[in-house]
Amino acid sequence: QVQLVESGGGLVQAGGSLRLSCAASGSIFSINAMGWYRQTPGKQRELVAAITSGGTTNYADSVKGRFTISRDNTKNTVYLQMNSLKPEDTGAYYCNADGVLLSAVTTTFYSWGQGTQVTVSS
Repeated sequence: QVQLVESGGGLVQAGGSLRLSCAASGSIFSINAMGWYRQTPGKQRELVAAITSGGTTNYADSVKGRFTISRDNTKNTVYLQMNSLKPEDTGAYYCNADGVLLSAVTTTFYSWGQGTQVTVSS
């Protein structure tokens, strides 16, 4: 009922920048938090950054000062600006959102995108 579509991943050299986007669509009444998670082979998915509907942000220590999360509530879209990229930033980046569906009965959702690959070469 809610689809999240990520874009913007790719291959970049260390020190470079990328901007990820994630657009939510479907029967959405409201979105609470939106976030970006990263997963590498053999490891659990970990939070990179999150933002609430009011704009409060939260970052993993490893990306503070380099990454910036933002959102456009009119477009149900969240962005992740990634600067000064390091090889350890390599991974599959997944978008996540939770909120309330358009429904006669209050129904919440918690959705994931399909992921976009970010590869940082040294």
